[in-house]
Amino acid sequence: MTSNSTGRFLPALRDSDAWHKFKGSPLTIGAAIIALLMISSALLSPLIAPHDPFDPRAIDLMNSLIPPAWHEDGQSSFLLGTDDQGRDLLSAILYGTRTSIIVGFVSVGAAVLLGLVAGLLAGYLGGFIDGFIMRVVDIQMTFPSIMVALLIDGISRSLLPREQHDQLALVVIILALSLSIWPQVARTVRASTMVEKNREYVQAARVIGRPAGIIMVKHILPNVMGPVLVIATINFGVAILGEATLSFLGVGIPASEPSLGTLIRIGNNFLFSGERWIVLYPGLTLALLVLAINLLGDWLRDVLDPKLR
Repeated sequence: MTSNSTGRFLPALRDSDAWHKFKGSPLTIGAAIIALLMISSALLSPLIAPHDPFDPRAIDLMNSLIPPAWHEDGQSSFLLGTDDQGRDLLSAILYGTRTSIIVGFVSVGAAVLLGLVAGLLAGYLGGFIDGFIMRVVDIQMTFPSIMVALLIDGISRSLLPREQHDQLALVVIILALSLSIWPQVARTVRASTMVEKNREYVQAARVIGRPAGIIMVKHILPNVMGPVLVIATINFGVAILGEATLSFLGVGIPASEPSLGTLIRIGNNFLFSGERWIVLYPGLTLALLVLAINLLGDWLRDVLDPKLR
């Protein structure tokens, strides 16, 4: 982008309806700041974490169950305390948040890609292809997303050796979450495509002989991305919660690979023994991250949904 185009873009952004709604909502601004801080600190966890909580050489069992630094028995080197294995809880939360964010981002990205392809084909081509894709979507949407994820995880456990399953646990949970999210994207894209394909610009593209693939990608796709962005943002938080739920149930990310779900599962064992910080701070991190993402999703919906303007 040239300097002239950049100069034109920034004023246009400042004058846009989206920017006015954003700066006029302190709640949205706060959510954006919190989400940015949490995501950036998580992605930079190898650089900013005070300890490597998953390096066996750096773990000392003599440091187990140390309370947060502001407690009477706390230590300044462990700001949020330690868990039962002597791992620094702040570092574990940073690393665990990074894993949860990666799982959410990749699973939503794969679901959006699959849903876009299926929705465009169903909405534009219609007929047998539309009927077949929509029946697959209807069948899958009758099952709760957690059930779909548990089913895929169970199949992978029965087909793969335990060691190999643990190595591929991240891939398995991303696949499971993607397959539970894509039907929503496909139905939304199909509905928008059926509206767009009857508009004049699509009819003109057909008249001049443009192939169906070019019409779908270059003409229809940009006009159906608004609702997809809203769905993707909301389901980003849903995917993070889904990963945490599966890991809490013991069928997601293994304990050797940190995530917010595994940290909450470990901390739950000490909930009634007095060491509440082990489950409290990972739980608050998960709740705050998902809340910030959902608030940003609501702002996107208000901006991109013409019915709410």
